[in-house]
Amino acid sequence: MDRSNRQPDEVLAGEAGEEPSPRSARVLWWGSAGLVLGVLGTSVLVVGADHAGRLPAAVALVLVQVCALRWVARAPAAVLAATAAAGLAVWALLPAVTLTGALLAAQVALCVLSAVRPRRVSARALVAMCLPAPLSFGAGGPAGLAVYLLMVVLAWTAGQWRRAQRARTRSETRRAVVEERARIAREVHDVVAHTLSVMVVQAGAADDVFTRQPEQARQALRAIESGARSALGELRLLLRAFGPDESTEGTGEPRQPGPSLARLDELADTVRATGMAVHVDRDGATDGLPAAVDLAAYRIVQEALTNTLRHAADADEVSVRVLLDGKCVEVTVVDNGRTVQGRSDTTGARRGLVGMRERVRLVGGSLRAGPLPGGGFEVAARLPVEGVS
Repeated sequence: MDRSNRQPDEVLAGEAGEEPSPRSARVLWWGSAGLVLGVLGTSVLVVGADHAGRLPAAVALVLVQVCALRWVARAPAAVLAATAAAGLAVWALLPAVTLTGALLAAQVALCVLSAVRPRRVSARALVAMCLPAPLSFGAGGPAGLAVYLLMVVLAWTAGQWRRAQRARTRSETRRAVVEERARIAREVHDVVAHTLSVMVVQAGAADDVFTRQPEQARQALRAIESGARSALGELRLLLRAFGPDESTEGTGEPRQPGPSLARLDELADTVRATGMAVHVDRDGATDGLPAAVDLAAYRIVQEALTNTLRHAADADEVSVRVLLDGKCVEVTVVDNGRTVQGRSDTTGARRGLVGMRERVRLVGGSLRAGPLPGGGFEVAARLPVEGVS
């Protein structure tokens, strides 16, 4: 299947042993070729000086192993078989070369195979590489056997470590993708849900007075148009933030400010246009707030106002209080709606509360939301400023 047509999740969920990139494959070849030539090639030249008749064949077999390593990233099993056979032939020609050294290229191939192929495949290769161990015992005794087995196991273990490292990196990438998707979903929900809720209320009001009070109906329609334009502007800003980093300089398109507590009055005005009385009490300066805290506070107020419009029975007044004391931001939104059994458990409200709790959790704050004893509904959040970037 063409990788370019695979979905992000399919790519991330691929085998933990994806083949190295072309650049990594080249680096791997040059490194392993240098190692084999430096260690095995030198040993063959030194030992073969006393066996001039066998030296050319041994050198040729070393070069065969070096050339075979060119494809070790693409076909590690085939390269392992070829280098093992060539290494055993080198050892047969020049027994003074240790079996561990003669099979050095095969050990490199085993390491790569362990890193890029399933464990069951690499385990069988490990067993196959251990089969010549009796030969090392015959040539070098217990020490030779121990060294050979140690090097083979170390090569396989190094591949497993690399495989685990890449799997961990892929898992972290997958988690980051999921979190980013959730953040985008929350942002889109906050923008669309609030604006549509206001527009629904205004459209209903316009329909009620369309014949008797046409001017009031026109005001409601203008408010709907203004709210839709504002939502479109926020969505464009959101998509630009999650898209390629393209500057708007020189395009003639004004850069619109993002959601912030500094725009709290604009948010309140959109709700006032529905006929709801909104009181905003702000104590403290919003300058210098961490962007994450500023956005979270704004979205909490927005979601609380949206829930008031959609779920607060008979509510006609809502109070918003924002207190900034340098260490934290306290946001409180209280409406005077009639307490309805299970209001906080309705589908829309529950989704909004989940989003608010998630935003608060991300900045290390706390949230309290529920009906008040004397009637109405309160949302209170405390967002720490210190330690949040």
